[in-house]
Amino acid sequence: MPIRIPDELPARRILEQEGVAVMTEATANRQDIRPLRIGLLNLMPNKIKTETQFARLVGASPLQVELSLIKITNHTPKNTSQDHMLAFYESWEDIKDQRFDGLIVTGAPIEQMPFEDVTYWEELSRIYTWTQTHVHSTLNVCWAAQAALYHFHKVPKHALEQKAFGIYAHKNLKPASPLLRGFSDNFEMPVSRWTENLSPDLPPNRGLETLIASETVGLCLVTDPVHRMINMFNHIEYDTDSLGDEYFRDVEAGKAINIPANYFPGNDPKRKPENRWRAHAHLLFGNWINELYQTTPYDLNNIGKA
Repeated sequence: MPIRIPDELPARRILEQEGVAVMTEATANRQDIRPLRIGLLNLMPNKIKTETQFARLVGASPLQVELSLIKITNHTPKNTSQDHMLAFYESWEDIKDQRFDGLIVTGAPIEQMPFEDVTYWEELSRIYTWTQTHVHSTLNVCWAAQAALYHFHKVPKHALEQKAFGIYAHKNLKPASPLLRGFSDNFEMPVSRWTENLSPDLPPNRGLETLIASETVGLCLVTDPVHRMINMFNHIEYDTDSLGDEYFRDVEAGKAINIPANYFPGNDPKRKPENRWRAHAHLLFGNWINELYQTTPYDLNNIGKA
């Protein structure tokens, strides 16, 4: 089954060109089937690129998935047109009575700020509390993963002396986990952050489990079964050119930035990088969606109930 997204969403054209099956809203409405409802709370500056990245991974499932785009209620993005936001996004306050099989919360380039100084921290805290009664499983990415651990467990984040930026080797610590079905023992993925969470700060006896970690850049994937949370600190969803875009953007802005590690061939920014993480990105999202399908209630009204 294909993914169901708005007919005029820019991501639709890109996904169709890539061969991803995308369903029209009219066709979806004719099918007598309950699709998995997945919300995307998009906190990234480039909304359209981020929509496409996650829609690509969610849309690779053989199940019918309805993707809903959600925004912080009173936050106006600076890098995406208001027309786009009005056409395709709903404020959380407007959808908070709805229930979702899954929710993806993206990262945001605000990790060096204290959580409480983020303008929308109060609403995000309410959203995390809301997931416990209205969302079956939540997947937090990068800063959102740090935010979730802080909200539920007061796990602090620590500033890095130098940005963790590049493609880094990671190790599969829990091969028996359903989320890591099909994963290699060792693999690579993009990392782009100024802060980190540390294993000793994870509170014991609360069910937190580290599934993926790197000897170089630390924790990568920590699950929180009690709160039905999956916390991914790195950017497995990134496109091939995402790290390069960030690097050239900072260079043009005159910011001090290192060349992303293990990214450009020969460490030469003039050479085109290769994607070495795409397969594992699809595996992770496919495994997550499969777990949603296997465990979520058929009746949406029962989502979030014991």
